[in-house]
Amino acid sequence: MRGSVLAASVSMALAAPAGAVQIDGRIDPAEWAGAQHITDFRQVQPLTGAPGSQPTEAWILATPEGLAVAVRAVQPPGVPRTLQKVRRDFKDQVDRINLMVDFDGDGRTGYNFVVSSTDGINDAVVTNENHFNTDWDGHWQHAVSADEQSWSVEMLIPWYIAPMHKASGGKRRMKLYLDRVIGATGERAAWPVASFERPRFLSDFAVVEVTDYQQSLLAVTPYISGLYDNVHGGTDVQGGVDVFWKPSGQFQMTATLNPDFGQVESDDLVVNFDATETYVSDKRPFFTENQGLFEFTTPSDFSQLLYTRRIGGPSDDGRGAADINAAVKVNGSLGATKYGVFVAEEDGEAGRSFRALRLVRDFSTQNLGLMLTQVERPWLDREATVLGVDHNWRPNARWNVRTRLLGSQIRQAGQTTRDGGGTLWADYEMDHGWRQQWIAMHFGSDLQLNDAGYLSQNSLNYGHWEVRKRFPEQPAQSRYASKDWRWRISQVNNDHGEMLDRQLRISRQGEVRDGSEEFIQVNFNDAGVDDLLTRGHGSVQQPFNTQLVYEYSRPRKGRWAHEVELWARRGSITDAGALNYSADYTATYFVNDDFSLYLGGYADHSPAWSIWQRDNLVGLYNGREWHLNAGLTWNLANRQELRVKLQALAIEAQAKGAYRVLANTQPLRTDEAVPDFSVRNLGFQVRYRYEVAPMSDLYIVYARGGYQETDRSDPVGRLLGDALRLREDEQLLVKFSYRFTL
Repeated sequence: MRGSVLAASVSMALAAPAGAVQIDGRIDPAEWAGAQHITDFRQVQPLTGAPGSQPTEAWILATPEGLAVAVRAVQPPGVPRTLQKVRRDFKDQVDRINLMVDFDGDGRTGYNFVVSSTDGINDAVVTNENHFNTDWDGHWQHAVSADEQSWSVEMLIPWYIAPMHKASGGKRRMKLYLDRVIGATGERAAWPVASFERPRFLSDFAVVEVTDYQQSLLAVTPYISGLYDNVHGGTDVQGGVDVFWKPSGQFQMTATLNPDFGQVESDDLVVNFDATETYVSDKRPFFTENQGLFEFTTPSDFSQLLYTRRIGGPSDDGRGAADINAAVKVNGSLGATKYGVFVAEEDGEAGRSFRALRLVRDFSTQNLGLMLTQVERPWLDREATVLGVDHNWRPNARWNVRTRLLGSQIRQAGQTTRDGGGTLWADYEMDHGWRQQWIAMHFGSDLQLNDAGYLSQNSLNYGHWEVRKRFPEQPAQSRYASKDWRWRISQVNNDHGEMLDRQLRISRQGEVRDGSEEFIQVNFNDAGVDDLLTRGHGSVQQPFNTQLVYEYSRPRKGRWAHEVELWARRGSITDAGALNYSADYTATYFVNDDFSLYLGGYADHSPAWSIWQRDNLVGLYNGREWHLNAGLTWNLANRQELRVKLQALAIEAQAKGAYRVLANTQPLRTDEAVPDFSVRNLGFQVRYRYEVAPMSDLYIVYARGGYQETDRSDPVGRLLGDALRLREDEQLLVKFSYRFTL
């Protein structure tokens, strides 16, 4: 299955036909004459490699205007079609086409372009072989048509959409991947046979050689926004501009002056009592454009050297979010070397200066990269410099080895601190669905990445060995189309010799024949210590504990879609028998294909909840947390959308006592009083969006919210009701941006 199909290589016509391709969704044979014709679509979900259950054919053509792709998906009346309208970056399980392009063919960065059968779109950047980031939004053309027996998609991807190497000999060597998904069953048929469920995905795309075309672009996007604050009074009017200059694929520059980051995209509510920071993705256009080159990650969750939410984040003087004066980003290539330069400046005495340099060189079976970041924080008298070297080695179709080396230097108040770290990640694909994975990580106690980047925990030594087995073919009477089992053993120590965790993990991912997905996981955690709870005032013993996770998502069937997540853990610091549990359920009702409503709730109970108070004092609580999530999405017309999003959160915490963490890591109960507390939090947004033109939008946003914390424990149900009445903030925002192409 991995042989000739994965090594597919095609050579396209050197010139486009005389008539330009019109992107209208109707595949005209005359327009596509001379295009490469693809018919060998095979199942990759489930990963059997068998021909798709429904015929699919595609045409690929290089034109002066861009890479043109057409796909006809046969879907007769006997195979249900999904007709619901979806908004940009949708995650719904619907009929859709995926086009993925690695413009340099080096397995470093790919771009995913998705079109649904109702002409909804999604786009993403693919890095680290199989990591998708949908924060990026590109400008490309698409159209859909349908008849009784099939539906068709046409796409045109302009050459300026991504940085790329300079071609030689008038030809460009790139890699492509195409698939179609049947929403009713979840079946995915692809060309070539490559799967993001494997450790190698980008590297397995088909090699395509096309005529080299050059395009330039100068796009200027000014904006103006007005905000009215109904609680504190007053109005605020701002203006700024984004500039995208792309004279060629080998040089692209993005700049922004006085960017506006008003809340047209609302973040989910999070109340975090842990020692680790909550990671939040970034949808701001400047920071997502051509950002793939700057991605430098490690196997540690969400870790990266350049975490763009730092820029314009909470100010060092504690006076709210920092203002950004300007930022510039340059991407390009010199021969086989790619480079990127990033600079951002914040305003005021507490304003920070961010800089980043990225270099990448590709070789036949490996690539090597370097990344340097520097942050100046005058308010804190602090300068942080981080250097990272990344190496990706793919010696053959079975192995994928990723190595990262890191070092930080912090100068603050006349003192200098240095430390380092490194990670090794190796995947080995065997026969008959078996594969293995090894991960080793070391982060020194004084390694500090969080001035410009994100690392949830330093002082860490981690290793795991995982064995996986894929069962892509199930008996005809089984409710499952495929199953994927994983067995993992791992151990975590800190840099002081303490064992944090030793774990056996068993999990199973199941794809159900009706398109649903099911996941179950059980963890057995040996006794260890928690070295983060007291924020540096001593580690505390953790007893043996077990965890169970169950997730189930069912795509739309008729008018309903459902998502369920259950979690349970037995064992806590002070009570080995304590049972912590949570349940999360969301139902979506589709009034019609344009209008849907959802309602969900989350509830958890932690009868022995440890919350740090000060130094080595920890409060012990009986805690309950409830969430209410509700909203609607209404596609008013092709370019208009109304979205309502309501999130309310309530936490009830009844104090059960307190304990001190001793030098021998034992918790010692104490009579010191700790207060009860309760939390109410609300986020409510009504957002109207009108797409005036591509990458040009009018937003009208009403937002209301608030946060309150008290030193008493009220019933969680009453707290949730009270949260709905919060009104600490109430704003109306109007924002208009228009993209001029020069």
